Amino acid sequence: MNFEDVFKSSFLENVTSVSLLDMALALILAFGIGLFIFFVYKKTYNGVMYSASFGTTLVALTMITTVVILAVTSNVVLSLGMVGALSIVRFRTAIKEPLDIAFLFWSIAVGIVLAAGMIPLAVIGSVIIGVILLVFVNRKSHANPYMVVLSCTDHASELKAKDYLEKQTLRCVVKSKTAQKGFVELNMEIRLKDDNTDFINALSDMDGVNSAVLVSYNGDYRG
Repeated sequence: MNFEDVFKSSFLENVTSVSLLDMALALILAFGIGLFIFFVYKKTYNGVMYSASFGTTLVALTMITTVVILAVTSNVVLSLGMVGALSIVRFRTAIKEPLDIAFLFWSIAVGIVLAAGMIPLAVIGSVIIGVILLVFVNRKSHANPYMVVLSCTDHASELKAKDYLEKQTLRCVVKSKTAQKGFVELNMEIRLKDDNTDFINALSDMDGVNSAVLVSYNGDYRG
């Protein structure tokens, strides 16, 4: 057996191990489901700055995973080499939003399932996951935590403003306090009774209150 015989016996057989129809169908479905994942990501994004490149990455990742798994399932030797090659890959990009990890795993899982030939599982599973994310991530609640930054002139106006704020909210907890001569600043976590935020306007009009700012935050720390 010479080099030409080895080339013919391995390479040409691998070319026909996956049919063109299977490849085309898997890639078309990966592209379609990847677009659906991109749509769900765009509708559920709650971060500060939306990244369109990350959404495009989700589509590409779904298709790339499909291609890789198609190659792996067609050749056992290639699968062992692929494991070794991918084990040395290191990703340095930081994931800023925890939900982004779910979308990355979703794209990878869809690519694996499609390449394995489980098309109903990929399609139905993606639809169910997408609906759940759209319902729960976009669900707005007035009980979400807010921060109030309150600037007062003295201790008396501070107590008056704080007492008013406690009556207008479900919860009011002081997170930090800065006191200087003729100036007091409070950072308080509150929970609203409803969606009405007009109490901030009334709070800023009170005597001794310089300003009142209402800010929504993700509630990473709680007392």
